Formats: sequence, C-alpha cells, structure tokens
Amino acid sequence: MSKNRVKSNFYREKREWLTIILQIQYSVIPVIIFRVTFCGLFGFLISVLHSLNFPVALPIKSSIIPSLVLGLLLVFRTNTAYERFWQGRQLWGKIINIVRNFARQIWVAVAENNQADRDAKEEIMRLLVAFAIASKLYLRRQKINLELDGYMPKDWCENIKQMNHPPIHIAFLIGDYLQHQYERDCINPYQLTAMFQLLDKMVEALTSCEGILNTPIPLAYSIHLRQLLLVYCLSLPFQIVSQFHFWTGIVVALISFTVFGIEEIALEIENPFGYDPNDLPLDTICATMHHDIEDLITLAPYVRHWNRTPFN
Repeated sequence: MSKNRVKSNFYREKREWLTIILQIQYSVIPVIIFRVTFCGLFGFLISVLHSLNFPVALPIKSSIIPSLVLGLLLVFRTNTAYERFWQGRQLWGKIINIVRNFARQIWVAVAENNQADRDAKEEIMRLLVAFAIASKLYLRRQKINLELDGYMPKDWCENIKQMNHPPIHIAFLIGDYLQHQYERDCINPYQLTAMFQLLDKMVEALTSCEGILNTPIPLAYSIHLRQLLLVYCLSLPFQIVSQFHFWTGIVVALISFTVFGIEEIALEIENPFGYDPNDLPLDTICATMHHDIEDLITLAPYVRHWNRTPFN
C-alpha cells in the first residue's frame, strides 16, 4: 500500500490490520488521550486506596443500569451524527452530478456565433466550479479568497466578496447568462427550462447543506452526555476495584477510551463541512469538478460528423 493512499481522505480499509490499528492520523486518539489518561490515573489511585483497606469498593451490579442508559445515549448520538455526515455527502454528490450535467448542456446546447460566444461559454462553465468553491467556503464560514481566481473576471470576484451569500450571487450570474442566451435565440425555451431546473437544484442542495450546518445537536444534550460520560468513567473504578485490584487503572483507561472515542467521533462528523480529519473532502470534490469542466471544454461540440450515416 502506497504512503499517499494511506494518507488519502478516501482511504479504504485493507487487510493490513496492523497498519490500521497503529494509524494515528484520522483517529481521535490525540484528542481524547488526556481524558483517557486522567481516568486511568484516577482508577489507579482508587486501586491504591483499596490496597490500603480504604472502603472504596462498590457493588458491581450498581453500574448495570447506568451502563445501559449511557449506551443508548451514545448510540443515539452516533447515529444522529452519522446521518448528518451521510446526508452532507449525498448533497455534495448531487452537486457534482448537477454540475456535470449542467456543463454538458451548456457546452452542447448554447449556439456559438463567434469566438466571443465560445469564450462566454467557457467562462460560465467555470462559474459552475466557482459556485461549488464558494459554497465550500460559505459552509466553512470563510470569506471569498484566492481560490476563485481564474474562475471569473477580477471585477466579478471583487463584487462577490461584498455579498453576504456569494454562492447565490454566482447562481444569479449563471441564470442571467442563460436568460441572455435565450433572448439571443441561442437556446430554445425547452433548453432554458431544463437548465434553470438544474440551477434550482444546485441552490436547493446548498440550502440543504445550510440546514445541516445551522441545525447542530442541541447544546443541552451534548452537555448532559459529557457530564454523564465523566461521572460514569470516574465512578467505574469504585465498582471494579475489588475484582481487578491494581489492574483497575488499565481497565478504566480502556473503557474510557471506548466511550470518549465514540463521543468524539460523533462530534467530529456531525458538521461534515469543516476541517476535521474525518470531514468531507470538499477540496478534493471541488478539484474533481474543475478537472471535469476543463476536460469538457477541450471537446468540440460542433463537429458535424454526426450527420454521416451511422457506422459508415
């Protein structure tokens, strides 16, 4: 397995178990290691007190109900976070599909009367990629930056920087181009309708992404879950010390690693549009759209070899 593939955001599980187990990148270990260590040391302290005959042991049966409740809460938290992650991935997959179909329709359907028309078509097709990049920046709460250079004229870019919602402004520019081509009789009403429907779907996908971003897990739920996790991990040594003795710290650390890791993974993926290691690879997705558009521009839609008899 190549080093680049191991580091890729699209890393797929292979049969090399040892490689995956020892991999720190993309794992939550660096984030939770302090909490796990603290709980493990606390468990070791309780085992020392127990060895000195301090009455610190509790019946192990007292942890059954709290364990069940905490398990259900963690399952709900993880399922909710992954549902948001998967929904975000589906929406960006939809954007990729729309951009490809939109670009293909523009390149093939819009008539070219001169070189200026061809240049305008190339410019508007690159605006489709600009929409995706602007959407990525908007979802990451970033301002328009140099990433849009080369996708539109500088004066357009400067104007977009002043907008509160840059992707919507780019969608307006695309729609304005389509309407202008219709008025010039370069596309017919059916083509205009089909392209506007694709434009609407692009905006709808972005709006759905905003819905994920602007509807986080209620803070009260997150606070309560973390409080329960801490209480559970700190009470666990009292319940198992009579059985594990000086192994109590290690056992508590392993259990803490499990529950804190699950909670941290859920926290990391509930907003799939950020910079966390396991968030969606939006930079790669936008680069894919860029390459698709540039490849399409190299094609010649007006080569009339289709007028020949098929297979002749």
